[in-house]
Amino acid sequence: MRVDRRELFRRSAAVAAVGALPFVFARRARALDLGPLVADPDGVFDLPAGFSYAILEERGGTMTDGYRVPNRPDGMACFAGPNDTLILMRNHELDGESGQGPYFSGQTAPAEAYDAARLGGVTRLVLDATTLARVSSNLVLAGTVRNCSGGPSPWGWLSCEESVVNQHGYVFRCPADASSVRAAERIVEYGRLNHEAVAIDPVTNAAYLTEDRTNGCLYRFLPDDPAQPFVGKFQALGIAGQPGFSTVTGLTVGQVLNVTWIDIANSDPTSDTLRTTAVADGAAIIYRGEGITESNGVFYFTATFGGDDGLGQVFALRPTASGGTLTLIAESQNSAALNGPDNVTMAPWGDLVIAEDGMNPFRYLRGLTPLGELYDIGRTDLGELCGVCFSPDGQALFVNIQDVGLTLVITGPFVTEPPNDAGSDGGNQAGTGNQAGTGNQAGTANQAGTTNAGAGNGGAPGQGGTTGGSSTTTGGTGPATADGGEGGMSGGEGGRADGGGTGGSAGSGGTGGNAGNSGTPGIGGNASGGAPSGAGMSGASSGRAGATNGGAAGRPAPSPVVQDDPGCGCRVPSKRSGT
Repeated sequence: MRVDRRELFRRSAAVAAVGALPFVFARRARALDLGPLVADPDGVFDLPAGFSYAILEERGGTMTDGYRVPNRPDGMACFAGPNDTLILMRNHELDGESGQGPYFSGQTAPAEAYDAARLGGVTRLVLDATTLARVSSNLVLAGTVRNCSGGPSPWGWLSCEESVVNQHGYVFRCPADASSVRAAERIVEYGRLNHEAVAIDPVTNAAYLTEDRTNGCLYRFLPDDPAQPFVGKFQALGIAGQPGFSTVTGLTVGQVLNVTWIDIANSDPTSDTLRTTAVADGAAIIYRGEGITESNGVFYFTATFGGDDGLGQVFALRPTASGGTLTLIAESQNSAALNGPDNVTMAPWGDLVIAEDGMNPFRYLRGLTPLGELYDIGRTDLGELCGVCFSPDGQALFVNIQDVGLTLVITGPFVTEPPNDAGSDGGNQAGTGNQAGTGNQAGTANQAGTTNAGAGNGGAPGQGGTTGGSSTTTGGTGPATADGGEGGMSGGEGGRADGGGTGGSAGSGGTGGNAGNSGTPGIGGNASGGAPSGAGMSGASSGRAGATNGGAAGRPAPSPVVQDDPGCGCRVPSKRSGT
């Protein structure tokens, strides 16, 4: 990681005083020391030493159902399949491009196609979970337009159309077990607009949707009952007291905006008017909202070319039923450091992984830590990177190179669980930090320093203070403490999903800090979580160990990390072969 990566972001005075961006996760994260990227002799994808890739499928090949592998693979998600398999659900951002779609010469669109004249859609790629070799692949959704990104859901893959031509502009549900082409399942309730991506709240089943327009909005569909996820109301995000607020320029990193939600009476207009209607009603403007991902109730999304320098922004949305907050957590001022953040996913070690859309001439996969540090994971000059996602065990990273029609799997010494740093110096962490093998996380996931080095600020949850005391959360996802020994900005959440325990109090301040404001009350666990706690503690106390009661559902204990090329037998084409 080069020093200029650390200087990427615009920092407000308050953030500079704390010494870390307000980019908060339930688990402490650190930048991976992956080392410099090594040039790929085949010119496909550069990776750090110790990592390797394999090509799983490439455009023009034959799928096992007899259809052709379509070009322009885009959004993608990985699901656990039966019989020790992995299932990649993959979009193809096509419209009517001749020779690029799923049909060989002499083939025609199947009866299940939504619109026989269109070539966009979704394919399904099944892999052996151990060897990562292809088991099968098939067409799932046919006859849609510019299937850009989407997102995983409890109901399978959600594929988004980035076009509103004719009767298009919808989100389609694609079951992950669809071993053959299926009739299109359109979700009209999610709106007709220039869709990009969608993320689902695992507790409420609310859908949060981005719109790839320079004057777009951010939307959500809020179910009346999580058990009936498509019955409810469609809403657009607004900024409280500032109707029509533009997030495009003039914000500083760390700036927090209070959110309101504006009901949209007609989510299925006959023309491309949804965003203009929403803004007229008070919705905020987002400049090309693209990737979005959810982690512990927080939604992280990108505005690909937003910001004062037009190089991209990353936001964190913490929604509630009637409001919430929107925080600018990153804004690029240096195209060499970050250029056009697009698809995003949460890494198992707690960092965002971002796929770039801007040409520099390389497109990169970047890691972004809660401290605002960027590091390189990989790069290519063959085209746009998209569809970034991890296998359920975190041992394989998948990505598409859209322009040349390649789907890659990357393996190597990824960190598949939070770090377990023990130490006795100020700011170092002690504690187990390990997750339970199954079910919920163990109750001691956060670490804290055993000694605190002087007065200063609290750190991120469970992390030693950057200059002083460490913070603590007693819920699953308590944010970092604030500047100058102030109490945590909010209480930790009680366990989401299966998490138990009570809602958390706010983190304590750094040693020697002045007493600050109390945090806001903790939130009781959704579903089977505990009851809300009282107000957060004041910030005068010293840092102490952070225990996590409840918490998000844990992942299975990871098996050994794959170190070598998975050996799927896929051909690695020459850099300029165009295959």
